[in-house]
Amino acid sequence: MNDEALQRLQKLVDGPRDGALLRFGLANEYARLEQWPQAIREARAALAFQHDYSAAWKLLGKALLAGGEPQQALQAYRDGIAVAEQRGDKQAAKEMTVFARRIEKTLAASDGAS
Repeated sequence: MNDEALQRLQKLVDGPRDGALLRFGLANEYARLEQWPQAIREARAALAFQHDYSAAWKLLGKALLAGGEPQQALQAYRDGIAVAEQRGDKQAAKEMTVFARRIEKTLAASDGAS
């Protein structure tokens, strides 16, 4: 996706097509561009539209971690795991569990180094 496509998506925000899928698409594009604050904002907006959107939880965790917020990322993954398990989305729950464990190990290692 190029900047022109990103601009087209942004024009749909607050319109009749605004919703979880649009905001997830924007979050995904911002993540691809490594624009983490924007990715976080749009992933949260997607979840505001649809709280049980497993992929948005996973993307939120990724963006928070990449944006330097490991504790918030861990919480997003934990919340996302609960949502995914409730929905029966086993693959998403499994992936987020792996990511959460990695963060837990990293945080435990940094706590031990202090």
